[in-house]
Amino acid sequence: MTTATNRPADVGIRPPGYRLPAATRLGPVHLQVTDLDRSLAWYTHVLGMRVTSRRDGTATLADLSGTTIARLSERPGAGPARRRLGLYHFAVLLPDRPALGAFLRHLYVQGQRFAASDHLVSEAIYLNDPDGLGIEVYADRPRASWNLRDRQIAMDTLPLDQHDLARAASTTAWHGLPAGSSVGHVHLHIGDLAVADAFYHRALGLDRVVWSYPGALFLSAGGYHHHLGLNTWAGDAEPAHDDEARLLDWSLVLPGQDDVHAVAESLKDAGFTIAEDVGVATTRDPWGIALRILADATA
Repeated sequence: MTTATNRPADVGIRPPGYRLPAATRLGPVHLQVTDLDRSLAWYTHVLGMRVTSRRDGTATLADLSGTTIARLSERPGAGPARRRLGLYHFAVLLPDRPALGAFLRHLYVQGQRFAASDHLVSEAIYLNDPDGLGIEVYADRPRASWNLRDRQIAMDTLPLDQHDLARAASTTAWHGLPAGSSVGHVHLHIGDLAVADAFYHRALGLDRVVWSYPGALFLSAGGYHHHLGLNTWAGDAEPAHDDEARLLDWSLVLPGQDDVHAVAESLKDAGFTIAEDVGVATTRDPWGIALRILADATA
């Protein structure tokens, strides 16, 4: 076992052709919910997000500095999320471990139900929103502490030491989702790992970073532990229905417009459909999961 470094070349398997820039990051997720008022009450009270805009059944949620994390769109009459292809969870990355400890203590005070795991590279707390949509709130361990096994980033799912994490908060109080928070990764239920690899690795240009986890594949840019998780744990489920709470789209943010055009050309060359506009491209994976690819200035 070796220690991971900040050099992307040390980690994983790069795609055979186009490769996403190391500076690639995730942008906001767009979720369909059944009752916007109920969802906003939960996202603000439990997750500590701020509502920065609301209009025509859609609201934008951000951290305390105004960085957009999610957009919620209401579909009246829709049903709750079900075990479908689509969102498994989206993950909110906090700036440091004390912030995660403060969030954990906040959940204790509120009496919220949650799960928690230690993934070696990170510590994570899992919740479901009022519609059953999965959310992870996590903090990374220092990248220098990550380990490699045959070029794969070593990850696991172990019990989280909640008492130690709560102590790590020290005097840090929870006043809401702190500045410096972001969407760290998205994890999707998909139908076939090989088909997903052809789209997300070979065509979109993400590196494979973990491929021996049972029924799952993890991909990233820049040597990160994962920007995207893919799994087949939903079995032969159908894609999420239009009349259910679901992920409407997620987003990748690239450094510039030339990068957006390059990834669009790579997807077209691989036979996938993608629509380009100024600084933005939109596509769907083989299961209809929508992805927006943005230049940083338009995110």
